[in-house]
Amino acid sequence: MSDSKVHKCLIVGSGPAGYTAAIYASRANLFPVMYQGIEPGGQLMLTTEVENYPGYPKGVQGPEMMEEFRQQAERMGADIKFGLITKVNFEGPIHKLYLDSGEELLAHTVIIATGAAAKWLGLPSEQRLNGSGVSACAVCDGFFYKGQELAIVGAGDTACEEALYLSNLSPMVHMIVRRDKMRASAVMQERVLKNPKIKVYWNSETMEILGDKLVEGVRIINNVTNEVTDIPVKGFFVAIGHQPNALPFKDYIDTDEQGYIKTICGSTRTNVAGVFAAGDVQDKTYRQAVTAAGSGCMAALDAERYLSAIGVH
Repeated sequence: MSDSKVHKCLIVGSGPAGYTAAIYASRANLFPVMYQGIEPGGQLMLTTEVENYPGYPKGVQGPEMMEEFRQQAERMGADIKFGLITKVNFEGPIHKLYLDSGEELLAHTVIIATGAAAKWLGLPSEQRLNGSGVSACAVCDGFFYKGQELAIVGAGDTACEEALYLSNLSPMVHMIVRRDKMRASAVMQERVLKNPKIKVYWNSETMEILGDKLVEGVRIINNVTNEVTDIPVKGFFVAIGHQPNALPFKDYIDTDEQGYIKTICGSTRTNVAGVFAAGDVQDKTYRQAVTAAGSGCMAALDAERYLSAIGVH
């Protein structure tokens, strides 16, 4: 069934980028319609305490902050709906998007704010303790474990950066590397290996994260010697990458080799006129709530200017 109305602005995905875009688009009288996607609120729904977002001097729970974002967007007039976009057709000036129900949506402008999902190891203990010592963002959550020994798993530049960041907070960071070498750039590897507060466990994999209600340690196995080691830690950080949620758009929107949407420098514009991208789906560098919100603002302003340029009022 086709929705014959052509929306001025359709926002795909929620989270800080989507909700901020909705707030700005509403104030510009774009009457935005948002489809929240499979994970309303995004990754912050999995986060407990958020202490680094301006305006919350006492900190705030991630789900509570996202609920306040949603309420503000609705108060401004955004039409927020449940629904998952699974397919698009961006061939013409009127953009076509399709819900998982098969319903067709039409829009002059589209803001993609679908975020990126952290890659996990797939351990039951990892899922059980997520938010209780297990995290996929050292910059977000490392502060809570200041003065405690920590573990991080990963071997790329991000893992090295996060291990170095954690070493400023922790007396010892235990870095678990699956192979006998890292994928990270030579300079990042050198910084890690020279840091006396980072201990690297080569050829090692995580068997289990230990603890009942909070992380108390990690059990690893050396896949060469089969030696099993329990390491007492209070925080366990997973840094094995993120997967941008850009799959429904890949036939039309340019992405980089990792799947992140490419935007034109200094803007949120994509290679398709009238389609914009904001937040973690196009940001593999910062991945913070505040930067996602900022790019959501940019996307709404870019959409407003685009509509004005094509004469849609």
